[in-house]
Amino acid sequence: MKLLENKVAIITGAGSGIGKATALLFAKEGSKVVVSDISEENGKSAVEEIKKNSGEAFYIKADSSKPEDNEALVKQTVEKYGALDIAVNNAGIGGPLGATGEYPVDGWKKVIDINLSGVFYGLRYQIPAMLQKEGSIVNIASILGGAGTKFSPAYVAAKHGVVGLTKAAALEYADKNIRINSVGPGYIKTPLVMNSLDKAALDALVSLHPIGRLGEAEEIAELILWLASPKASFVTGGYYPADGGYLAQ
Repeated sequence: MKLLENKVAIITGAGSGIGKATALLFAKEGSKVVVSDISEENGKSAVEEIKKNSGEAFYIKADSSKPEDNEALVKQTVEKYGALDIAVNNAGIGGPLGATGEYPVDGWKKVIDINLSGVFYGLRYQIPAMLQKEGSIVNIASILGGAGTKFSPAYVAAKHGVVGLTKAAALEYADKNIRINSVGPGYIKTPLVMNSLDKAALDALVSLHPIGRLGEAEEIAELILWLASPKASFVTGGYYPADGGYLAQ
């Protein structure tokens, strides 16, 4: 039997990067996957890839920064598949770079809206849909949910917030059969990273990881799969880095 046989999962930001890798892996393990992404092209492409590999998937366009989109996403999922068992709140952006005293206010608002409020909105509507039976939610934070870095105050604040929000929600629903955890990826070879940096900047990023390389999206997907699955049945409220040793320094 597959690990997620007959489970229904929502994955936000599933059109590329970690989200897409997770969607493909979940489908391979038997889950019905609702691919959510603001990019219709990327989302539908991910669904096509899943179906080519004999998986079950459905695309719903949603902007994670909007509470009404999160509510509609859960509602349509339950209407389509009759339940919601798993949610992966993955959608996020890097945002502009700048020192805190000069940081653009509109950039701050956008990063917080998507990276932190978007996770809250997801939880706000996913949890009620899971209360009838049980569920597992994985929120994607970052190594910058456990450490700081210069010139990304909004991103660091948002990802720290995701870790704290995860802990609070996990405590509230631990006795209601809903497990909630967060993952802290190091720098991963995703379009967000690879398309925005030159070779010198990429080499500098690699040097921050004792393991000597950037991570692969598929490696993070494996951790998310484990946390979402029954194998992690005693695991809730945790923050799990997958960072090539970054936070051990």
